[in-house]
Amino acid sequence: MQQQGRFDAFVKGFNTERPHEALAMQCPGERYSPSRKPYQSLPELAYPINDKEPLVTCCGRICMHRRKVNISTLMAGQRVGLKEVDDAIWLVSFMYYDLGYIDLEQRPLQAIDNPFGAKL
Repeated sequence: MQQQGRFDAFVKGFNTERPHEALAMQCPGERYSPSRKPYQSLPELAYPINDKEPLVTCCGRICMHRRKVNISTLMAGQRVGLKEVDDAIWLVSFMYYDLGYIDLEQRPLQAIDNPFGAKL
């Protein structure tokens, strides 16, 4: 609790007591104004054309047919879409992006080359 108190004191001093040269010697608190636009979180993800929608665990895995398949810890807590494209071969998607394929015999995710890159 003491650590949080020190942090809060630093933030208050930084924003209200210390003028900044980059802000024409004003404090950040003098220049700040909250957004008038209300925050809206992302809608719940849905994969209507996929066969399954597992949740990626905190350790970055999904479970398929009693097998643990590593996806990525970056995806922890997110739902991914799975679609069977061939016998025991599954396409893994996140939102509108195809991430790679899972072969249930080999288990690791075979990534597709940069799914977020420019489309030519």
